[in-house]
Amino acid sequence: MKQIIPLVAALFLSSGIQAQETKKQWTLEECIQYAIEHNIDLKQKEEEQEARKVDLNTSKFSWLPAVNANMGQSFQFGRSSTKSGLIVDQSAANSSVGINLDMPIFDGLKIPNDIAARKLDLKAAIEDLNKAKEDISIQVASYYVQVLYNKELLNIALLQVDLDKEQINKTEAMVNAGKVPLSQLYDIKAQLAKDEVTLTEARNNVALALLDLAQSLELEREDKSFDITNPLVDDVIEANMSSIVPPEQIFANAVTFKPQIKQQEFLLESQKKMLNVARAGYYPKLNFGASYSNGYYHTKSGGEEQIVNPSFGDQMKQNGQKVVGFTLSIPLFNRFQVRNNVRSARINIRNRELMMESTKKVLYKEIQKAFYDATAAQEKYRSSDKSVLATQEAFKYASERYNAGKSTVFEFNEAKTKYAQSLAEQAQAKYDFIFRTKILDFYNGTPITL
Repeated sequence: MKQIIPLVAALFLSSGIQAQETKKQWTLEECIQYAIEHNIDLKQKEEEQEARKVDLNTSKFSWLPAVNANMGQSFQFGRSSTKSGLIVDQSAANSSVGINLDMPIFDGLKIPNDIAARKLDLKAAIEDLNKAKEDISIQVASYYVQVLYNKELLNIALLQVDLDKEQINKTEAMVNAGKVPLSQLYDIKAQLAKDEVTLTEARNNVALALLDLAQSLELEREDKSFDITNPLVDDVIEANMSSIVPPEQIFANAVTFKPQIKQQEFLLESQKKMLNVARAGYYPKLNFGASYSNGYYHTKSGGEEQIVNPSFGDQMKQNGQKVVGFTLSIPLFNRFQVRNNVRSARINIRNRELMMESTKKVLYKEIQKAFYDATAAQEKYRSSDKSVLATQEAFKYASERYNAGKSTVFEFNEAKTKYAQSLAEQAQAKYDFIFRTKILDFYNGTPITL
C-alpha cells in the first residue's frame, strides 16, 4: 500500500498523447490477468498447492493394505547333525519366497483425522494462492497508475512547450512593433529550452514506467509496441462517492471472504484435527495381516547316511504356508511421547488462534487507513479544483498584461509555472481519490478495474 500512495495520481486520466504507430493498448484488467497467468511467484504458489494435493492423496491411501514380496537364498557349509544324531560334513542350500499383507483396521481415528487435516491444508493453500493473486493485482495496478501519472505529466509538459511557442510568436510581433525590448524574446526562448528539457524527461519517464509495468507482467518488451489505455473520467466525486463506506461495515463484509482470513481459518481447523491425530497414540491399534511363504531345501552330506532330497515340485506342494491373523497393539508406556505430542498440538492451536486474531487486526487497520485516506483525498481534490481556477485566472491576467507590454517575461513565466503546478496537483488529487475509493471497493469484494 505504501508503494501505491505516490502513484495514485492517474487512474482515469484523459491523455492527449497520440501514438505515432499502431500499438496494442492494454487495459488494467488485461494486465492483471496476464500477470496472474505468467507471474513466477504465483507459479510457485501453484506448485505448493499441488504439493498439498499430494499430501492429501498420500493420507487417503493410508487405509489401503501394504503388500510386500520377499525372496531369500541361503547356503550352509561345515559339520552339522543329521536326523540320526551323527555329526557329519554337510552342506545345504535353502531357497524361500513369500508375500505379506498388512492393513490397518483401527488406529485410534488417526487416519480419518489426518485426511481431514490434509483437506484443510489444501484449502488453505488455495486461499494463499488467492491472496498472492490479490497482491499481484495491486502491484500491477500501482505500475499501471505510474504510467498514467507520467503520461499526465507529459501532457502538462507539452502544454508548457505549446504555451512557450505561442508566446514566442507574440513576443516577436511585439519586438517588431517596438513594444518590448529584444531581451524579452531571448528570455522566453530560454524558457522554451528549459521546458523542452522537461518534456524530454517526461517522455523518458513514460517509457521507463511502461518498462516497469511490462516487467511486472513478466512480459518481454523488446520493442515499443507495449502501451496502455487511458480511461476517461467525468465527475469523479459523483462516480465514486458510493465507495466511501464506514470501515466497520467494510470489515464485517471482508472477514467473510478475504483469502488471508479464510486461510487462517482453515489452518486453525487443520491444527485441531492434528490434535486428534496426536491423541490417537493413546488408543489401541488393530491390524489385519496375511502371508504366504514357500521354500526349497537341498542338503548334501559327506557322511555314511544318505540324504534323499524331495523334488522341487514336491517341496513346493508340501512346504507352502498360509497365515491369516489380527494384531492388537495396546500402548502401555511410550516415554511420554504421545503426551508431549498432544501438548505440542495444543500449543500450535493457540498460536493459530493468535495468528487469526492478528490477521483480522491487520486487515481492519488497512481498511481504516484506506477509508481515512479516501476522505482526505476527496477534500484535497475539491481544494485543488479551487486552486486550478485561481491560477488559471492569474495566468490569463498575466498573459494579457504581458501581451500589452505591461509586465516582464519573468512574471509571465511565474504565472504559467504556477498554473501548470496546479494542474499537476489537481490530477494527482483526482486520481488519488479515485484509486483510494477503488481500494475500498477492493476490500469490499469488488475487483480493481478502471
